Amino acid sequence: MTADEQRTWRAFGSAMRQLTDRLDRDLQAAAGMPITYYELLVMLSEAPDRTLRMSELAQRTDSKPSRITHAVGKLEQSGWVRREHYPGDRRGWLTVLTDEGLAALRAAAPAHVDSVRAHLIDLLTPEQVRQLGEISEIVGAHLTASR
Repeated sequence: MTADEQRTWRAFGSAMRQLTDRLDRDLQAAAGMPITYYELLVMLSEAPDRTLRMSELAQRTDSKPSRITHAVGKLEQSGWVRREHYPGDRRGWLTVLTDEGLAALRAAAPAHVDSVRAHLIDLLTPEQVRQLGEISEIVGAHLTASR
């Protein structure tokens, strides 16, 4: 890599780690949940009938099934999700967002949005936000296609 490419790569990696850590700490302080659980609740809230297969949650989060099983177990203990057998597949499981889980998500969302704004969006110009979106979509599409 050139010196500029190396500088950009290192700055990007450092910023992503710091941003993720900060968003996680802010969400923990405001809502008592890690960002990974928040993201799972968001995915479920946007799914038809607030329901997804466990395997789909693992795929969408690029996680191993065992990690999703653990996370869903913690969410289930909080009463935010429930597991149901997938009809027609005795080994398959569905994760369903409960009303309590939706309420927890709605309660956490304003603090999370404030944190994202404070530590990313509001630091950039509208043009930079647009560029960041384009760059993220290009990188995401490439990584999805190369799985």
